[in-house]
Amino acid sequence: MQFETVENGDISLWVASQGEGPVILCVHGWPELWYSWRHQMAYFAERGHRVAAMDVRGYGGSSKPHAIAAYTLRELASDVAAVARHLSPEPVTLLGHDWGAPIVYATALLHPRVVRAVAGLSVPFTPPGPQSFLDLAKRLFANRFFYQLYFQEEGVAEAELEADIPTALRKIYFSLSGEAPPDMWLQERPATETLLQRLEAPDPFPGWMTPEDLATYADAFEAGGFRGPLNRYRAQRLDPEQLSAVHGLRLKQPTCFIAGERDPVRRFAPDGDFYARADASADDFRGTTIVPNAGHWVQQEAPEAVNKALETFVAEAGP
Repeated sequence: MQFETVENGDISLWVASQGEGPVILCVHGWPELWYSWRHQMAYFAERGHRVAAMDVRGYGGSSKPHAIAAYTLRELASDVAAVARHLSPEPVTLLGHDWGAPIVYATALLHPRVVRAVAGLSVPFTPPGPQSFLDLAKRLFANRFFYQLYFQEEGVAEAELEADIPTALRKIYFSLSGEAPPDMWLQERPATETLLQRLEAPDPFPGWMTPEDLATYADAFEAGGFRGPLNRYRAQRLDPEQLSAVHGLRLKQPTCFIAGERDPVRRFAPDGDFYARADASADDFRGTTIVPNAGHWVQQEAPEAVNKALETFVAEAGP
């Protein structure tokens, strides 16, 4: 494993990589790190690729600007494009999970020359438009607790999560996983509640994340805090105006979608299954893989199934 810092203007980005060959660049979501891709990095490095995973700004070893405006999709896509250009003179394959998926989709739209192919995990592609998801969430979850709305007031979620970071992470990771009761993350409860108060933190934790894995995440958030990661949720209201030039655009690059069967994100759609039409806005869609019994952390919960699906996609879409 090699580590380096890549500069994008005044932002420094921490990048881990291993292997040699055509580049695959991995982008994590909330609340994770480059480390979320450890299984994929080892797998593809052994199969003739240089596999890199970056800490998104706000996380881990990367810069943590204070302003909410620093966390728009335009800014985050600029970071990914800068890392891609640093790693390879040729277009790269992007893998994105959770918030990393919208980030790599935005990179494919805004910086198409650096992207060979793009795989989204857990969040399907939706073309940018004039409405923020927060506006939709206010209607879908009116008078109910919804974590993204809870995150909007600066300092509130930070205080709750940072009071006991190891426990907070264990609750979040478990509650979105395939082992949790299916209604735990999106259970109906008053809007006045807090994120963690009804979530479980099993001990021992399910085997897909070891105590050492949990400590790696906890140490990073103890050092860096949660403001940067939470600011991505707050910056959603700025995205529509900044992305106006790509409103309604479809993905042109080869793309695929992978998700866990029991991922709560699947139930975000007002009309049922959010994953049912993952192909709707892609010109070169290579298929959906729904991994049985897995939850939101699909590439960590079920690395063998995810790696197999990604290997097929990369082989067909790559050089």
